[in-house]
Amino acid sequence: MFKKILIANRGEIACRVIKTARRMGIATVAVYSDADRDALHVEMADEAVHIGPAPAAQSYLIADRIIEACKQTGAEAVHPGYGFLSERASFCAALEKEGIIFIGPKPKAIEAMGDKIESKKFANAAKVSTVPGYLGVIDDADHAVKIANDIGYPVMLKASAGGGGKGMRIAWNDAECREGFQSSKNEAKSSFGDDRVFVEKFVVDPRHIEIQVLGDGHGNVIYLGERECSIQRRNQKVVEEAPSPFLDEATRKAMGEQSVALAKAVDYQSAGTVEFIVDKDKNFYFLEMNTRLQVEHPVTELVTGIDLVEQMIRVAAGEKLAIKQSDVRLNGWAVESRLYAEDPYRNFLPSIGRLTRYRPPAEGKTGEIIVRNDTGVVEGAEISMYYDPMIAKLCTWAPDRLEAIDAMSEALDQFVVDGIEHNIPFLAALMQHPRWREGRLSTGFIAEEFPDGFAPIEPSENDRRTLAAVALAAELLRRDRLDRLGGRLAPHSGAIKPDWEVRVGDDYVKASIIEGMATVPMELDLTLDGGKPVTVVSSWRPGEAVWNGTIGGRKVSAQVRPVPNGYRLAWKGMSVTARAMLPRTAELEKLMPVKLPPDTSKLLLCPMPGMLVSLAVAEGQEVKAGETLAVVEAMKMENVLRAERDLTVSRINAKAGDSLAVDAVIMEFA
Repeated sequence: MFKKILIANRGEIACRVIKTARRMGIATVAVYSDADRDALHVEMADEAVHIGPAPAAQSYLIADRIIEACKQTGAEAVHPGYGFLSERASFCAALEKEGIIFIGPKPKAIEAMGDKIESKKFANAAKVSTVPGYLGVIDDADHAVKIANDIGYPVMLKASAGGGGKGMRIAWNDAECREGFQSSKNEAKSSFGDDRVFVEKFVVDPRHIEIQVLGDGHGNVIYLGERECSIQRRNQKVVEEAPSPFLDEATRKAMGEQSVALAKAVDYQSAGTVEFIVDKDKNFYFLEMNTRLQVEHPVTELVTGIDLVEQMIRVAAGEKLAIKQSDVRLNGWAVESRLYAEDPYRNFLPSIGRLTRYRPPAEGKTGEIIVRNDTGVVEGAEISMYYDPMIAKLCTWAPDRLEAIDAMSEALDQFVVDGIEHNIPFLAALMQHPRWREGRLSTGFIAEEFPDGFAPIEPSENDRRTLAAVALAAELLRRDRLDRLGGRLAPHSGAIKPDWEVRVGDDYVKASIIEGMATVPMELDLTLDGGKPVTVVSSWRPGEAVWNGTIGGRKVSAQVRPVPNGYRLAWKGMSVTARAMLPRTAELEKLMPVKLPPDTSKLLLCPMPGMLVSLAVAEGQEVKAGETLAVVEAMKMENVLRAERDLTVSRINAKAGDSLAVDAVIMEFA
């Protein structure tokens, strides 16, 4: 076994590998860029080596610097994590040349599976089900149209060297096929330096289901069940689960055995994933093979009890797999939510900044529920514009699917992140979505269920009462605390006023306290809108970010952030301002004029912190709806800002190269 390994990555996956290596008694070396000097993975590792400036192309993607760091520290092997150099065969070969072990598959397998056209040829040869299509090089648009007609619309045009959703177009007719072929070709050339495009049948309402495989250097390969990854946005996974709510045992076995056959065909050694699309009739088709550890591997670990990182290290060290196919048992259900630094209310645009508060839910086992949080940040850390916006991967395990989803819902309610925008409200809303809870999924789920973007869930009548009870309980403690400060002229007598009115959003809930004191722990008996009495129990104290308690016997975890005269409450995807007040105050408040937000229709505002790459217009220019106005870059993504209507540019307030804050005025219109 290795004495020391280097992790050629950063963030949560670097921390994840370090945890297993430490448990195995293996020393670890971290590498870091200028932006990651104070990062968590650097602090966790036994040693750390600086490898260059913040941009990944000048640090984490330079193989020679990783190899030099290995020589400098005496690391015998390299774990690449995912992304960066994890699927670069040349990096693997360069390590081998220097006598350093790559903790992953051999270069041959990486090369064979890294090219989408070649991988499909291998799949065909290994008798793996593939989507009907044309795997040769397509000459031109006319050739693409002929192939599409032979296959039958709709078709998918794909870049051979693609990934991350780039170079992909769906065509439903000849015109879209011609246009899509050229767009895919252009995108493929600019993104991957390889303009080869192929065509395959597009499966309508597909599910994305993948099989985890594990092979060693002695010819043994097993599969560890499947993961359902159909909840995606722009071809990027958002929520994953294991097992799939759709597969039966026969389909699982068939998919697993075909995945093993493909892995054996390329002499696969390590953990890898074979991805399939599955139609409504459980027909499955090979999509691609990822020759690395997947982001969503924790859900497989939770349902099988197998540490995939440990197995990768053992296989790389030459050991035989100690697990046989008959040993693999799928136990219970696991769900993973990816927490991203992005604003769900602004079409998921990236968000950067410092984590002023970062308080994940408690990890470990409580009763039958397990909570796990794979993360690479701590409170005070900075979310940089240079890397992927993932903050953490929150996972829950329970004996069955709905219990795992409810555990995830509660864990998200308790996950406090301040200082940046994040997608927790969206994930919390998703856990309440009826279609998700029923398991009726497809890769189009988010686009179909949120066609106009995401907005917070509107509280139902019962939800408003629950939120009103939380706000009233918090307000009573706040007032009691104020009354007991030294120097107050008239501290209260101890009796609580019985009648209150709580504004929740734009609605009012009447509350009457029957019995109770403003103490910690608190126990209040009250009625809400004249309903049956309920008991509110909590040990919450003013200043705590999460209100934990029960209302009418129902467990509630709501995030509480003070705002003037009230609280901002977040609970199960809802986000409202709540203010508890005496009836006379509420009567007067209802007479107050409503302050309207400022009119920004004549301004182009920067939607996220980033750099202004280019301006496409000049002062005085007339622009038509849909035309490009400017391009802003943030977190490796270029965002094109377009005119929403016909207009005339009256003034430009920024120039290309400027760093802009969110809502900075880029230009004004007449």
